[in-house]
Amino acid sequence: MPNLTASVERPLTNDPVQGGRQFAFLLVDKFSMFSLAAAIDTFRSANRLLGRDFYGWTTVSADGDAVMASNGLPLKIDYAVADLPPVDILFVSVGLTTEFPGKSKVLAALRSWGRRGNALGALSVGSYLLAEAGQLEGYRCTIHWENRAGFMERFPDINCTGNVFEIDRKRYTCAGGTTSIDLMLEIVRGDFGSNLANGVANQFQHERIRSAGDRQRVGPERDLTGKSEKLRRIVELMADHLDEPLSAVQLAKSAGLSVRQVERLFLRHLSVTPGRYYMRLRLERARELLRQTNMPILDVAIATGFTSHSYFAQSYRLQFGRPPSEERRTTY
Repeated sequence: MPNLTASVERPLTNDPVQGGRQFAFLLVDKFSMFSLAAAIDTFRSANRLLGRDFYGWTTVSADGDAVMASNGLPLKIDYAVADLPPVDILFVSVGLTTEFPGKSKVLAALRSWGRRGNALGALSVGSYLLAEAGQLEGYRCTIHWENRAGFMERFPDINCTGNVFEIDRKRYTCAGGTTSIDLMLEIVRGDFGSNLANGVANQFQHERIRSAGDRQRVGPERDLTGKSEKLRRIVELMADHLDEPLSAVQLAKSAGLSVRQVERLFLRHLSVTPGRYYMRLRLERARELLRQTNMPILDVAIATGFTSHSYFAQSYRLQFGRPPSEERRTTY
């Protein structure tokens, strides 16, 4: 039988980039361990397949002190952010909260890093800190779907897409979780080509390397894999027009179908009418805004296509079993 281990250990490229690359991960309290591990292990696996340590990484915090992940595990830190030596990209990793000890130092360091023309990146909610530091103005970015609504309300002039990752000149952002793998694989592919990137993906049983054009899945009911392309197109159109909902005729026309055909499509694949599905999308966006922002409830209603406060409150209670005011008082 062939020696499979030996074939894995052999470098997967005959034309490696010379030198090496170094990345830093700036971690804040309650950062996502999964997003961080996914990013770093992509580079570790690339090194293994290359047969040399081309990629290196280091950890950073506001003061150089250990940082607690959202799962309760502490992580040793290599540098305080003010003492960080030059690296190729400084990634910010944020998890459950954007408020943490030493935040002012972190924002100041990000501004300084950006002014010097250095590359910056973010895992998951890290895009929020880059935006607060003024480092995403004029750039495309992305963020985890659960935080996108609040981000777009706070930073309306920043182009925050719903894609799994974005690379726009010297800004590298991803939605966290397994999208950290996709972003780092894109970096590996740029350095060494698709052969090595595919080899790393295979090591992780990562079935398909997603591109920057792939949109995030925003909940289990939005997984439309294997379903009608026209259905996916209509759902994406709904998601892009929550503040000014499109009519049934407009949605049907976008897919080249009749209103009745669209209704049958939704009932067959999602067991719900298009109107009910659209309403659920709008109400879920409203819940995100109530949880993530301090917007007045009336403004939340308007931002999700409701012209009547009472109709919004009634619809919200029917969907979630509580009024919007009670959602606002709940801490998550």
